[in-house]
Amino acid sequence: MDKLNPFSISASGMEAQAARLRHVTENIANADTPGYHRKTVSFEAVMEDGADTGRVETGPVTLDQSELTRVFDPGHPMADGEGYYDGSNVDLVIELADAREAQRSYDANLKMFDQARQMSQSLLDLLRR
Repeated sequence: MDKLNPFSISASGMEAQAARLRHVTENIANADTPGYHRKTVSFEAVMEDGADTGRVETGPVTLDQSELTRVFDPGHPMADGEGYYDGSNVDLVIELADAREAQRSYDANLKMFDQARQMSQSLLDLLRR
């Protein structure tokens, strides 16, 4: 396969952003879960024979080790003697910004894929003449 195939490059970008968006939605869904650590995912360049292919893939999922919020609720079953329990470290503003960025990156890769398809179709049309 051609190492600089625009279809595989844009498809890998869409797959990576879709995975990122899945983790963002998990974080949002668990924002009120006691003890929940935010999940993050990184992207890594795909190399073949030591050369950059232009494609990306998701790296390992990591848990954000920032401090959990302390929630005061003496009636909560997980509350300690002082009435506090550990909440999550999910910040909804950050998650919404990440979701928007992932969606825009996904859309950009989709447009690149569509543009490459249109160019290939135009080339085929020219060759048929």
